[in-house]
Amino acid sequence: MKPMCRRFAANALLCLLLILRITQASAQRTGTYHQIVSGVPLLDDRGHIVSAHGANIIKDGGRYYLFGEAHSDTSNAFVGFNCYSSADLYNWKFERVALPLQDSGRLGPDRVGERAKVLKCKKTGEYVMLMHSDDHKYMDPCVGYATASSVAGPYVFKGPLLFNGQPIHKWDIGSFVDDDGAGYLLIHGGLMYRLSDDFHSISKLVVDNHWRGAEAPTVFKKNGVYYWIASDLTSWERNDNFYYTATALEGPWTSRGNFAPAGTLTWNSQASFVLPVAGKADTTFMFMGDRWSYPHQASAATYVWLPLKVSGTSISISKYYDVWQVDSGSGKNASGQLTGEQVTSNAKTLNYQGNWSSYSFGKYAARRSDTKGDRLSLNFHGKQLGIYSILGPEGGYATVTVFNSKKERVCSFVVDTYSKYECRSLVMLTPVMAAGDYAVTISINGDHGSWSDKRKSIYGSKGNYFAFQSAVVVK
Repeated sequence: MKPMCRRFAANALLCLLLILRITQASAQRTGTYHQIVSGVPLLDDRGHIVSAHGANIIKDGGRYYLFGEAHSDTSNAFVGFNCYSSADLYNWKFERVALPLQDSGRLGPDRVGERAKVLKCKKTGEYVMLMHSDDHKYMDPCVGYATASSVAGPYVFKGPLLFNGQPIHKWDIGSFVDDDGAGYLLIHGGLMYRLSDDFHSISKLVVDNHWRGAEAPTVFKKNGVYYWIASDLTSWERNDNFYYTATALEGPWTSRGNFAPAGTLTWNSQASFVLPVAGKADTTFMFMGDRWSYPHQASAATYVWLPLKVSGTSISISKYYDVWQVDSGSGKNASGQLTGEQVTSNAKTLNYQGNWSSYSFGKYAARRSDTKGDRLSLNFHGKQLGIYSILGPEGGYATVTVFNSKKERVCSFVVDTYSKYECRSLVMLTPVMAAGDYAVTISINGDHGSWSDKRKSIYGSKGNYFAFQSAVVVK
């Protein structure tokens, strides 16, 4: 066999093994997911919403550990940083509140804590968490750190991370660990500091790029090229994130523009981290973004995790996937699709109650309402259900609840359908359930996401609409 043929056969075999592995996963126990899902509230092993925003993931002992902000729907005050673990990046086990609310001080009551990043120190074997602490008006920013002897914690807050004996009074942070084990702190505006050997302080300023804004800093590396992702200054509003490249951390850093199509606002997200999923055959670089939702930060804020295409000095996410798969064994990824019985908005099996009106977006017909208490319901037989909506500038909140044949609640979600531009998107996906008869109801909440920044600029939706486009019943 010629070498090219051998390579083709090997790649074909790897793809077949990935498909088989995904197919086997789809037959897993109930209460699980078998794909990475973006733009929907996810449930953990307890049936609770996964709350880990501004997150990062590290791999330790064969498992992935996700760290991020715990939130409530009533306040932006710090309530802790959560830790979850997973073997496959699809299903998340709640480990603990890795760093809880402190009795007093920078992470005490009525304070803000954001963007927890956990690194393992190669020299000491210790786990170090970096974070941004602040007051409610974001006028007292400071970078802090906490330590733990085991990856899931508990972490002990140590206070400010010092450089030349002084705290760093900045807000948006990121982290990066290079191939040699050296750790780095990233700061908005293009600042990068090298951490001390034990990661407990800062040893030197690596580079100050003097970039405007450049929030949500994220750095990763492939084949000797460093990539620095950043976000514009738009509060929790989505924007077109951009990136720079360099062959050394000291720079020079070259601006490369957007990595998602202009106007998609990074597929309605803000960067948080890039996770290399390294396998035996390839490495998938998984972009991790937040789709913020205020005030319902705990129940309706979601995640956008997508595979990055990385080649030379170019990175891109040219297409949005509601669902996709990655095999941590091989490191390969595959585009996914939610397949099943389609129930469109004009189906006779749907029961609309209230002031629903016809609506359309391109080829997609929908029915929508903005009246609190209006609802629609559907009886179905299957093992999983997905709901598609038309997102837009007037999108609001709705509550989606699934009941079993005994009229017992199986799961319930608050979904946010706000977007600065119109698009069709999956907004709810149940975990796999036992095959059977179910009913779903969608109720209009009559409110929407809206917030202001330090300059009192108003962001968010202009209406309370939920537009139902279709349901997908997986048999």
